[in-house]
Amino acid sequence: MKRNLYSSLIVLLTGLLFTGCSDNDYMDLDKGHDTLQLTASQTTEELNEATHGSEALTLSWTTGTNHGSGHRISYTLELAPSGSDFADPYIAVDHAQQVYSWSINQENLNALLLDKFGGVEGQSVSLDARVTALVSGEDGVQTSSVSFSAIPYTPVTPTLYLIGDATPNGWSADNATAMKRTDNGQFTWEGNLRKGTFKFITTLGQFVPSYNKGADGKMVLRSSFDEPDEQWEVTEDHFYRVTVNLLTLEMTYVQTDGEAPRFDNLYFVGQPTGWGFVKMQKDPLDPFLFRYGRHFENGNGGEFKFGTSEGAWENMLKAAQPNAPYTDTRMEFIAGYDPDNKWFLQESETGKAYKICVDIRSDKERMLMREFKPYEMIYLVGDAAPCGWDLGNATAMTATESPYIFTWTGQLNTGELKFSCDKQSDWNGAWLMNAYGNGVEPTGNVEQALFINKSDEYLKSQYLDINIGDIDNKWRIMSAGTYTITVNQLEETVSITKQ
Repeated sequence: MKRNLYSSLIVLLTGLLFTGCSDNDYMDLDKGHDTLQLTASQTTEELNEATHGSEALTLSWTTGTNHGSGHRISYTLELAPSGSDFADPYIAVDHAQQVYSWSINQENLNALLLDKFGGVEGQSVSLDARVTALVSGEDGVQTSSVSFSAIPYTPVTPTLYLIGDATPNGWSADNATAMKRTDNGQFTWEGNLRKGTFKFITTLGQFVPSYNKGADGKMVLRSSFDEPDEQWEVTEDHFYRVTVNLLTLEMTYVQTDGEAPRFDNLYFVGQPTGWGFVKMQKDPLDPFLFRYGRHFENGNGGEFKFGTSEGAWENMLKAAQPNAPYTDTRMEFIAGYDPDNKWFLQESETGKAYKICVDIRSDKERMLMREFKPYEMIYLVGDAAPCGWDLGNATAMTATESPYIFTWTGQLNTGELKFSCDKQSDWNGAWLMNAYGNGVEPTGNVEQALFINKSDEYLKSQYLDINIGDIDNKWRIMSAGTYTITVNQLEETVSITKQ
């Protein structure tokens, strides 16, 4: 199965141990005449995707010596194929101070072996590691080396799609139904299946490789059109939950109580938009919820309602009474044109920002709209951020002319990242999180974010079946470097772009 290129996939989760965001008094850290010594603590040699998140290797080193001067010591850690004399090394730690170890988990070491060092699945790869210590203001160089080896594995696909006449989009490989990835090799999907057959493909637009039904009922990887094309059969139209584990090749599809949302898209329509259709964001956690954040300029209020298809004036979601106040949560689905009741935002209610949440559950439709007052600052939190998990000293972003938009440019480490809106000390405050799951790499483009305030009863009440207090989705920064981040807290979008 084709792997992504090193430039887009290589992932290194470092365990750098920082004592804080600023240097301590270095005279208190007199290094004397200690000898620099690098050691490897390897927990496993044969890597396994089933335990991909567990630690595979920690490289630790002593402080070395600054000859009692009190001058700072910086450390560089390099990895290279054994015997190459570090001709083309991977820089794991680059001139870091007060850092004495580096760790990597099995998944990230596997990617490094395959995509940087040309390793082959199932064959041992030997590497040399070298730490170099430089004392500020001195010419001397201290080095220490150690060797280790590991056996990489073939990673399974990070994407999986349902395809077949039983599935919502039929046999179209270009429009196959995406499943939700919950962990390496694990996927879920809920929705309506029809009588018919289905299987799984790994890549949009390509019928192979695919996962098909094997002779023993388990999944089997089909790599070419010459191999058997057995499929699973659905005998009754119903709402199903499909779960897949590619690491164990197990798949289940069971009927459950539930329904899929009637509409894939929803649009805000009204006088504030010149009766244009503005697409709303589908909630990342609940597919029945749609969200829209907007600043309504002074005098730019008036009537509004919600469309289910762009440009179509039938099949709309409307207010339960004419000129309904925006606080009226009642909403009705109208298949035809009449009645045409709409909400009305008074002129005195403009000049403010609002966030709207629409729930399209059949016979439970509701429209929730509340004024949004922007947070004064947004903060970076996580081991990828400069101040790590120290919420009290979290890294502040930079305000812009818009009270809703913040930016930041600086160095990110490999690791996890999310954004605090209020630095609430019990961690149950307001957050901007990854909308696409936990541990997913940022796209580099503007992407939807997940806004959660774990102390807001109003927001918690919008989720009928989800406890948002349990949600903790973070971005995974795969490659250390300089990044520019832009956050829009009104539209709930984030861009995290490496320079």
